[in-house]
Amino acid sequence: MSRIQHTLEYERKTMTHPLSARHVLVGASVRQYREHLGYGLDDAARMLDCDRSKISRIETGQRGIRPAELRTLLHEYGVDAPTQDTLVALIRPGTAESGWRTYRAVLGNGYLDFAAAEGVATEASVYAPLLVPQLLQTVPYTRALVAADPTVPGDHEELVVQAIRARQQAWFLAQRPSLTVILGEAALHQRVGGLQVLREQLSHIAALQAEYETITIRILPFVLGAHAAVSTGGFSLLHFSAVPALSLVHVDGPGGGSCLDAPAASSIYRTIVTQLSLFALDAEQSIQKLHQLARH
Repeated sequence: MSRIQHTLEYERKTMTHPLSARHVLVGASVRQYREHLGYGLDDAARMLDCDRSKISRIETGQRGIRPAELRTLLHEYGVDAPTQDTLVALIRPGTAESGWRTYRAVLGNGYLDFAAAEGVATEASVYAPLLVPQLLQTVPYTRALVAADPTVPGDHEELVVQAIRARQQAWFLAQRPSLTVILGEAALHQRVGGLQVLREQLSHIAALQAEYETITIRILPFVLGAHAAVSTGGFSLLHFSAVPALSLVHVDGPGGGSCLDAPAASSIYRTIVTQLSLFALDAEQSIQKLHQLARH
């Protein structure tokens, strides 16, 4: 495919398919860099030799931007190379589809969007009040949850299990970035798959922390009572070391949950994680509790 054909194909895809939360967040970052330097939309349009409406739609996430165009803008704005690499990786064509195309029929866009972003993240924070999060699940535990999910057709259950396993492998085998999980104590007692499956699951969590230095498990005890996340469900928060102000939030829910594309949402959820960390058991206490429950 020629460069012109590639460009036209990219334009067709980004104009005919809904864009992701990743595009919205990157667009917001581009706008912040532009405004910080005092540049107007017309200035940015001259850099790309386009009309100002295109810049406006890029910055608001209404349309995509080619990696080369993004690098041009970021270079003109004086953005450093590591930051450029991170933002380009988040919007690169095919990022969300290449590794997850097999699972598009059974997983929602929000889930796929977040899974693609995990390949770029350097750190993740997870709050799981009722169930063990997917990255830490054993296969029997996952199968029990998938079988109980009314949004998953019976003939697609095994494909969903495979998708979750693929997500785990991508995280632990390829990247091994920092992962902090705050587990609600209820998740340690919910007998998903039965008592034996739960016991094996708890032992597995303890073993993962022992094996990977980048994993930290902290338990939020019942006795805490009301806390910062008491009115929310489970969520995950991705961080990118090259762009400290940028985070991506995924909220658990039916059909794979959803990504929040409002930049302000990241700030709120980061604050929640910080407050939960003040009251959760430390890593050593948490592992002791996991071992204790796994034996009973």
